[in-house]
Amino acid sequence: MEINYLELVSIKQVNVERIDGTAISSFLDTLSIEEPLEIRISYGSKTERIQKNISVTMRTPGNDVELAIGFLFTEGIINSFENIKASYPVKMDCLSQKQNIVQVDLQENFSPNIMQTDRNFYTTSSCGVCGKSSIQSIKTVSPFAHLAKSNIRINASLFYQLPEKLRMAQSDFASTGGLHASGLFNIQGDLILLSEDVGRHNALDKLIGKSLINKSLPLNEHILLLSGRASFELIQKAAMAGISIVASIGAPSSLAVELALEFNITLLGFLKENRFNIYSASDQIVIVTH
Repeated sequence: MEINYLELVSIKQVNVERIDGTAISSFLDTLSIEEPLEIRISYGSKTERIQKNISVTMRTPGNDVELAIGFLFTEGIINSFENIKASYPVKMDCLSQKQNIVQVDLQENFSPNIMQTDRNFYTTSSCGVCGKSSIQSIKTVSPFAHLAKSNIRINASLFYQLPEKLRMAQSDFASTGGLHASGLFNIQGDLILLSEDVGRHNALDKLIGKSLINKSLPLNEHILLLSGRASFELIQKAAMAGISIVASIGAPSSLAVELALEFNITLLGFLKENRFNIYSASDQIVIVTH
């Protein structure tokens, strides 16, 4: 399977005027870049290939191929890395240097689940894909819906260390304050994957796309840490990747908790350096009382 990567600029500097009381000052501020990315697929026989635009997402440039592959997987359009023949960025036109299109060519013998794309075309960095499938339909398309849950048990104190480890690894976020992060930890608390983006769902798709390319799915013996809140869409994507423990620094939504309960995902919220809330499946957390 051929994968083409391209290094893209994810931050830029702009001139800003600051008002502080009656004083005015000028300085250069660093911002995270937000640009549209179109995800295209081609499928069908060798002689009759069909081209389809799957989605447009507002994202931070970088890891675009992983983002596209992760999106196709977490949306149930593909179910394996082996479904992909090639993936690569496409130049928009001869005058532009921007690579805001990713093309994913699927194998001739694979039929993508195109019905999954009928519910949306445009994806924003703040709210994600609108018109989400029901919980039951997610169970239908998830390749790991019936995966037996790992019997791992993790001491609660390990989770207290994770937010700081994530922050220490976030170079772009530290300079802009404008990027969300998804971090994948092993059960020893080591950070093994980090993805950042202006959109929460994009950051997670990039992480899952990397994991799919590395053939490390399902991630049922790992911890996913979200830098913000845990929405329904993020828990859906975690379920698609077989992730059994999700921790968020912010709050989960009510529908996210319902989905976590349905998939028996251990869901933690409001994770701080000395406390957190458990919203579902507390059996994987070991609490030492004094």
